[in-house]
Amino acid sequence: MNWNYVHIVFRSLLVILIAILGLLSFYYLFSIAYPFIIALALAFLINPLVNIIEKRGKIPRSFAVFISLMAVFAIVAGVVTLLIVEIVSGTEYLAKVVPGHFETLVVFVEQFIVTKVLPFFNEITTMFHSLEEGQQQSVLTNIENMGASIATTVGEFIQSFLQNLPKLITWIPSFATVLIFSLLATFFISKDWYRHQHRLKRIIPAKGQESLTKVFLSLQKAFIGFLRAQATLISITTVIVLIGLLILRVEYAITVALIIGLVDLIPYLGTGLIFVPWIIFLAISGNLPLAIGLGVLYLIVIVQRQLMEPKILSSSIGLDPLATLVSLFIGFQLIGFLGLLVGPVTVVIFNTLYKAGVFNEIYAFIIGRNRTV
Repeated sequence: MNWNYVHIVFRSLLVILIAILGLLSFYYLFSIAYPFIIALALAFLINPLVNIIEKRGKIPRSFAVFISLMAVFAIVAGVVTLLIVEIVSGTEYLAKVVPGHFETLVVFVEQFIVTKVLPFFNEITTMFHSLEEGQQQSVLTNIENMGASIATTVGEFIQSFLQNLPKLITWIPSFATVLIFSLLATFFISKDWYRHQHRLKRIIPAKGQESLTKVFLSLQKAFIGFLRAQATLISITTVIVLIGLLILRVEYAITVALIIGLVDLIPYLGTGLIFVPWIIFLAISGNLPLAIGLGVLYLIVIVQRQLMEPKILSSSIGLDPLATLVSLFIGFQLIGFLGLLVGPVTVVIFNTLYKAGVFNEIYAFIIGRNRTV
């Protein structure tokens, strides 16, 4: 028996076991300590700003952390306030024009029923009476089964909604609690950022520190690049929509463009959540020129998103455009909409580990070498 191969198999199984246990441990820790993981991520993001304020302002780090958190909170609150003001003003406008459009929709439905539905119903009735008694009974049975199925589905949906409504209400104080704990933890982690870093260096061996530093810096660059890419894509979508709405002379174009830009964050569906119902309503209500114009604008937004997303993501996070496109498709096929986010992130992590030499170290351990190959 070749014991060398036995050792290789044993070490391979050991690596796989450690990887699985690591993933399960991370999942378990995240489920019970996610406010502090969020706090760690926030502290990591604001650390450059804290360093700048601390050095240039020559103030204690705790004050620099506090100022940074307040600045970030003020920016977020300002953007949210601006959006709320725009949405409120847009809602007031909609409250004035929607009743007229609704009356137009009602008239259209009435005409559709009179001219299309009733004649079709008469034809179906005539055909039904021409059937034999057994065939009529079969049709009635199928209709009853369909009605019962629809009623059951609607009833289950309403029941599920009502049962989950209290959970939604109780989620609000839970969210506030998580937010408070995350902000407090962010303050303490960021205040002692370099002290925690020094403690980790004393625990981790020098070789491990070198690999972790490479992985950390690469992930930091990729993460910032990913955020920059998403911000770029959303900005491009918002600008294109704004220009299109201004050309079409749509009221409150800025409000609508900002809302569509935010909705563009939703994977796969994105801007279609706004454009598709809007276009359908305009077509039904008789405003065909605007419906066609919005349809063209929606097509332009979709095309530019599909063309720009792989290139911007690849240039921002350092991946090949083809690899980015493949990760988007495979992620969507495996886990749906969330996969459009998880796919590229997974590829970034594997690419980072590869560049940091982690896979080489693992391979060297498996085959029993003491040096990186």
